[in-house]
Amino acid sequence: MVNTKVTLSGLELDNPVIPASGTFGFGYEFAELYDINILGSFSFKGTTKEPRFGNPTPRIAECPMGMINSVGLQNPGIDKVISEELPKLKKCFNKKVIANISGFSVDEYSYCAERIDKEEQVGIIEINVSCPNVHNGGMAFGTSAENVAKVTKAVKEVTTKPVYIKLSPNVTDIVSIAKACEENGADGISMINTLLGMRIDLKTKKPVIANKMGGFSGTAILPVALRMVYQVYEAVNIPIIGMGGVSTAEDVIEMMLAGATAVQVGAANLVEPFACKNIIENLPKVMEKYKIDDLKSIIGGAH
Repeated sequence: MVNTKVTLSGLELDNPVIPASGTFGFGYEFAELYDINILGSFSFKGTTKEPRFGNPTPRIAECPMGMINSVGLQNPGIDKVISEELPKLKKCFNKKVIANISGFSVDEYSYCAERIDKEEQVGIIEINVSCPNVHNGGMAFGTSAENVAKVTKAVKEVTTKPVYIKLSPNVTDIVSIAKACEENGADGISMINTLLGMRIDLKTKKPVIANKMGGFSGTAILPVALRMVYQVYEAVNIPIIGMGGVSTAEDVIEMMLAGATAVQVGAANLVEPFACKNIIENLPKVMEKYKIDDLKSIIGGAH
């Protein structure tokens, strides 16, 4: 019998498979398809202080081996998430959930993190630093080690739960940014968020996405994600939740060998709603195939 359990900052998961934020809503939509309690956990939809409709449409474009999205953090806002979404989720999910928090200023991150920290259902707070910093000309927080440090420090000052910073891959040196997270108190790293991409419609000769560019995700980005997880694992001593192009149990093993303790599955959920269920069911067979008795034993095994 193989052991699929892993531990993230004291939170034990039955397996390392976690649907990624923005690809699993608030869970109850998927609960109509299968028992989502088989998941290790899941990261709910990115939540901001105020409700957001998101970006203009069209905001999805297909690509070979992936997709581009520019949804723009559409969500009902932190108050509604706490008063409406979490109670609905409680009816179908009895494990701790990962709360994905976004903000457009350091104060906004702090406000949302402090609010969600009080919720019993939340096990880990995941801070998405890929948002544009409205007080700094719109540059994403996650592209500067200095800005990431400020957000991490501010959130840690108002929270008691483990804080994981979700890093953007759209940088030249991901290692320095991961180190800034660790130095300022982050309990873990989530990586990677989407790459920046675009498509052009040959008929209209204009970009497909209304915002011109968007986040590129899907199986095509797995090698980039693996490389970055591998680099960061060598540089920090805090756990990593690896993601980016994961769609099979084999990908989960590969991501863990690179250094991830747990693994998020994103775009695959949008193509195949049973993606996470299939990965979890296949994981023991794949472990046996590669003579792995205990998943914890392979974390960082490729180093």
